[in-house]
Amino acid sequence: MSAPPAPAAPAPAAPRTPPPATGSTAAAPLRRRRPLPARVGPYLLLVPALVPLAVGLGYPLVRQFVFSFQEYGLAQQFGRPAEWVGLDNYVTLLSDPYVWGVIARSIAFCLVNAALTMALGIALAVLMTKVGRAARITLQVGMLLAWGTPVLATMTVWQWLFDSQYGVVNWVLAGPLGMEGQRGHSWLIEPLSFYAVATVIVVWMSVPFVVFTVYAGLLQVPDECMEAAQLDGASSWQRLWRLALPMIKPVLFVVALLQVIWDLRVFTQIHVLQRAGAPTRETHLLGTYIYSLSKEFSMAGAMATIMLVITLALTVFYIRRMLREDEA
Repeated sequence: MSAPPAPAAPAPAAPRTPPPATGSTAAAPLRRRRPLPARVGPYLLLVPALVPLAVGLGYPLVRQFVFSFQEYGLAQQFGRPAEWVGLDNYVTLLSDPYVWGVIARSIAFCLVNAALTMALGIALAVLMTKVGRAARITLQVGMLLAWGTPVLATMTVWQWLFDSQYGVVNWVLAGPLGMEGQRGHSWLIEPLSFYAVATVIVVWMSVPFVVFTVYAGLLQVPDECMEAAQLDGASSWQRLWRLALPMIKPVLFVVALLQVIWDLRVFTQIHVLQRAGAPTRETHLLGTYIYSLSKEFSMAGAMATIMLVITLALTVFYIRRMLREDEA
């Protein structure tokens, strides 16, 4: 009779592992709270930049907004208290068909000038990448002179060029080109020709900024990419349109955004041309129309607020595209 089998030895117990920690506080290492000076220090460094901005931009903006809801004219400047009138100033302006005409002219003038400036600026920037060193330096010097000349000096020269009696433009049109009808023609008396002259001047003074900015962006396009596209058979136009310009798209968006804002706020060129003999009421844009309301602070404040809203509405598309580019 065989002996009964010995009972099996119990299996060794598996080592107990600690349960996984739950919660972010248990999984993440403990962080030492930084001292208060280290946390506040970066924000204190912003104070020197924020204070001038708040005083120089924030205060006038707030005052303009307050004026737009008050009855504030010459009487209030001599001590009479201002009265709150709610939305009356906005209702008065927006119910005037002439104001809507000024807004429409301003938007059309802004979009046409911004488009022309961008097209001409990109073309000249591309030209600067193609020409030799001497031609490129000549172009750059010419752009710097156009950009650096004071606005009033530039306006004086352009007024001479378009003078009805002694202007070079009329002389060329009536003499060498044989357009006798242009002899003694006044370019500023008709609104359409007035805006044509203003467009030439505004584009002339804005193009240098676009040229230098786009040219700097084109220099950042890697040569390897352009050479690879050329080896693949892409033409110069295809390399520019499908490769170079998409790579500098953020630069183009920023420049276009600034150009739209500047062209909507144009004032000096229009004001000087109006003083040269143009009909004022038929040639007002937003900037000069707000200036004409300078004796009525409340109406001018309301009109300036409307202009701010229009500017934000025109630029929201570019801002959204810029934010999408940053997220991508």
